[in-house]
Amino acid sequence: MREWSRGVAGGRQPQRTCVVCRSTTAKRALHRIVRSPAGAVGYDPTGKAPGRGAYLCGQPACLEAALRRGSIQRALKVTDTAAVGGAVEALRSALGSEAAAPRRRSSDREEVRSG
Repeated sequence: MREWSRGVAGGRQPQRTCVVCRSTTAKRALHRIVRSPAGAVGYDPTGKAPGRGAYLCGQPACLEAALRRGSIQRALKVTDTAAVGGAVEALRSALGSEAAAPRRRSSDREEVRSG
C-alpha cells in the first residue's frame, strides 16, 4: 500500500518501505532496485525507471540482510540471485561514491532568493 505524508513545504510526498527493515520514509530517501518489463534487474538511481521496484534504506546491515534473506527477490518476484546481487553491489558502490559527493536529482527544489 502506498502512503503519503506532508512535506516541509506542505506538499504531499510519497512514502515507501524498506523491504528489509520495514522502515517507512519518503520515497526520495530510499534507493530503488527495479525489475524492468523485459525482466532485467538493476539499480535505479533516478527512481523513475519503468518496472516493479523494491526499496532499500541503504544501511550496510540492510544491504547484507537483503542478499542473505532473499527480500529483494521476493519483492521483485524473480529467482535470479546473481542479477539481484549485481544490483545491490551497484547500489553499494553508488553509496560509497555518494559519501564523497551527495547525489542530486533534477527534481530537487532549491530555494532561490534575489537581492
